[in-house]
Amino acid sequence: MTILIVDDSRLMRNIVKNCFNLLKIPCQYVEACSGKDALMQLQTHLINLVLLDWNMPEMSGIEFLKQVRAMDKYKNLPIIMVTSEGTKHNVIEAFKHGATDFLVKPLNEKYLREKVFRLISDWGTGSES
Repeated sequence: MTILIVDDSRLMRNIVKNCFNLLKIPCQYVEACSGKDALMQLQTHLINLVLLDWNMPEMSGIEFLKQVRAMDKYKNLPIIMVTSEGTKHNVIEAFKHGATDFLVKPLNEKYLREKVFRLISDWGTGSES
């Protein structure tokens, strides 16, 4: 499994990788520091899961989400918003534009595990959305 971690904070990208390492899920990481950079990474890597921050330079996470969901190739790509923007309005907006799930920072390993294992289980049954 290849995970695209999109966050302008190198520290946050490292925290996400550490959480996945603790989950003992064999995976590779591709990193991007903006939505614009993430779009380029999607073109050059086979990505199975995106963890996406909301606030970033050049292109926000929500703008990235809108552009990715407009492409047929990525309509079913699991994208989890991982952000400090946890208001009800923001959660609704993220789901409206195609987020698969939502996590509020600071990142909680237990909730990340639940969401990722649910996605992996869905992949195994062929019931991805």
